[in-house]
Amino acid sequence: MKVPWSAASIRVRMTAWYAVVLTLMLVVYAAATFIAVRQEFQESVDEQLHDDFESAEGLLAPTPDGRIVWTGDRHHDPDNDEDRGSDVWSSSGDQIGRSGASGALPPVALATAGAQAHYDSIVAAGRRWRTLTGTTLVGGRSVVLRVSRSEERLREQLSEVLKVLALGLPLVIVLAGLGGYVLARRALAPIDHLAIEARRVTAERLHERVSVPNQHDEIGRLAAVINDTFARLESSFDKLRRFTADASHELRTPLAVIRGIGEAGLVETRTPAEYKEAIGSMLEEIDRLTTLVDTLLRLSHGDAGSVHLSREPLDLGQLARDVAASLGVLAEERGQRISIEGAEGLSVRADRLVLREAITNVIDNAIKYSPMGASIAVSILADGNQAVVEVTDQGPGVAAEHRERIFDRFFRVDTARSRDAGGTGLGLAIAKWAVEINGGSIRVDAGATSGSVFRISLPRGQA
Repeated sequence: MKVPWSAASIRVRMTAWYAVVLTLMLVVYAAATFIAVRQEFQESVDEQLHDDFESAEGLLAPTPDGRIVWTGDRHHDPDNDEDRGSDVWSSSGDQIGRSGASGALPPVALATAGAQAHYDSIVAAGRRWRTLTGTTLVGGRSVVLRVSRSEERLREQLSEVLKVLALGLPLVIVLAGLGGYVLARRALAPIDHLAIEARRVTAERLHERVSVPNQHDEIGRLAAVINDTFARLESSFDKLRRFTADASHELRTPLAVIRGIGEAGLVETRTPAEYKEAIGSMLEEIDRLTTLVDTLLRLSHGDAGSVHLSREPLDLGQLARDVAASLGVLAEERGQRISIEGAEGLSVRADRLVLREAITNVIDNAIKYSPMGASIAVSILADGNQAVVEVTDQGPGVAAEHRERIFDRFFRVDTARSRDAGGTGLGLAIAKWAVEINGGSIRVDAGATSGSVFRISLPRGQA
């Protein structure tokens, strides 16, 4: 079965890319080397032709009768061999002299010879020749001189260079591929080790971490990111376990009460008034269950991001006064007083219903935990580009070690008193979600003398 390229291992792909890139670089390098060598050989031949041209000029001499003669010895002339030659013509086209292998070359077209010496490459008698043709003066008379050298030796040398490059290139590529594979294997070995260690971490062993041999290289940074992910997963699993246990406990309590009331009603015959009281108690617990389930569903929708906000500019002070007015009846039952003070016209851009729920839960929490006859202060103030709602109660306060967890679901500082007060332990969790989804933050601090100060901060907006 053919394995697609995308499914190949990183080691194989790195080796393949390394081999391909190196091959292209070597081909370009070999081509450039061959061109440079050929150019060097060509320049060397042209320099030799230039020396031959000057030597041939020295072998031309005028005679007393006005002729020009070639003084070179045909048998002892060093230029007289089969790989090079010399030709001389008079301006009228008469052959003055010839030496070496120049007889195999065609004559020069005197009309195109010109005064400037020039190089040419020609093919004659099945061989390639390099020539230098120019006009020179001998005894005041103009003659055309051509020197030539065979390029066969040059071509043989270039052919040997080409063979070396062609034979050596595949060998170098194979060796480079093997070396690239070894390097890739060594470079990726820490990743294999990381995968083996990460595989040991399971849902039951989230406390374990992968080792980080070098925190400053790429593998070390990857291991650090994996460890951070495991830490977040461990924290999420712990919260999920606590939430599951707390939710089970909260659901078990009203169910146990309903079961107990029902079983007590079946043990013996009771009066209609007693049955009515029992049914009323059962309905109260059912309402408690309904509220708990609705709240949990709302939080789950918030976690899933399926809650759509309708943001609008709203007056934060007016919203706080509306909430305080709606909760005034609960405060009056306990002999408490809610005071609103602070900046007027302080505007934020938020979802009115969601933000109202947050403020309602915070003020309701202050009413429940403040003693009878206490005062609850709600302050609206501006802090730079933030609009702030501060709710100060006179309750028992929140210890420093509990302030981070006070907004966790089902967390209670005083479990018994919270349940007696009818709370589910989700009010502040709802408040935190409602504030944060509107782009704000919420925290709790200790009061100046006693109690707690809940501080809701939201970005200011245009009214």
